[in-house]
Amino acid sequence: MKVLRTPESRFTSLAEYPFEPHYTVVKTHDGSDLRIHHIDEGPKDGPVILCMHGQPVWSYLYARMIPHLVKAGLRVIAPDLPGYGKSDKPAAREDYSYQRQVDWMNQWLVQNNFTDLTFFGQDWGGLIGLRMVADNGERFARVAIGNTGLPYNPDVSQSTIDKVKAFRADPKKVTLFGMMQQVQKMEGLGKESGVDLFAYWQKYTWETPDVPAGIIASASMEPRNKLSLALDLFMGSIGLRNISPFRTDLTKAYEAPFPSPAYKMGPRAMPSQVPTIPDQSLEAQKKAWEFFEKFTKPFLCVGAGNDPVTNGFEKVWLSKVPGTEGQPHTMIGGGHFFQWNKAEELSSLLAEFIDHNPIPMP
Repeated sequence: MKVLRTPESRFTSLAEYPFEPHYTVVKTHDGSDLRIHHIDEGPKDGPVILCMHGQPVWSYLYARMIPHLVKAGLRVIAPDLPGYGKSDKPAAREDYSYQRQVDWMNQWLVQNNFTDLTFFGQDWGGLIGLRMVADNGERFARVAIGNTGLPYNPDVSQSTIDKVKAFRADPKKVTLFGMMQQVQKMEGLGKESGVDLFAYWQKYTWETPDVPAGIIASASMEPRNKLSLALDLFMGSIGLRNISPFRTDLTKAYEAPFPSPAYKMGPRAMPSQVPTIPDQSLEAQKKAWEFFEKFTKPFLCVGAGNDPVTNGFEKVWLSKVPGTEGQPHTMIGGGHFFQWNKAEELSSLLAEFIDHNPIPMP
């Protein structure tokens, strides 16, 4: 398996990211080495919170939360998923199957022997992380999720399946702004209309070899006018993204892991692995849901509530997971990547969740 590694020099001048790197090497299906990076901050004897990011971002997303969580006495573990941040980047589309990503992170978890964990995941951090919890339940004391889910859609109509597949195969290209316009119409992935609209994101990312990860992240986390975004996008289209005068600190941070388009297979491939329609992950998702339907440990839903992709994500968890009973579920705003603009509030809620739900004495 071909694996790329981002030079450390790409990360040397990033704002708000002073954290020491930690690395773990896992094995891929063909015996290749895959190095996974994580942050480890805070007191070594403090309660451990595992914070997992999604696509197309990396552990930088938690840079503003980490000081608040550490101040609350927590030890923060924040990995970069393979394909992102300082972790290695498999180079082929087929490398990024949902199951392989879960397998890699399960290895990482076990090798580091993390236990008594509080999990917090968002976006793909939830899709992968919740499967990790289901596979390693004894290692987790609590679970919190925001703007994410565990898609399991065995009953999607054949007409919707056919429509999505035909749309993906259509040679007509989807532009960034066209995709954003359609995704903004979503009312969560719980409706079949959401499946249709999410297909715009899946198609756009796969058909765009140089996915503008920095621009997409920046547009979601800070005020950007359309002209600035358009000019930044144009600079990227002519191969000058890394020296664009329209870059912000955030666009720089989220482009840092990707020296060239060859490094971007993760952001390109992963959206199509979200099982919005039945695929090869169906049985594994069913098994994970059977686990959570019996999960009695504390389980908290704290999200944005104003994220069109995941609005209403909490409803299925509250209806099915026993551990959600009596917990202070809430929506705090901040959009899809609310870890950035709601860092202090989200950190406080997670610290209180841990404090109010102590691990029972043996």
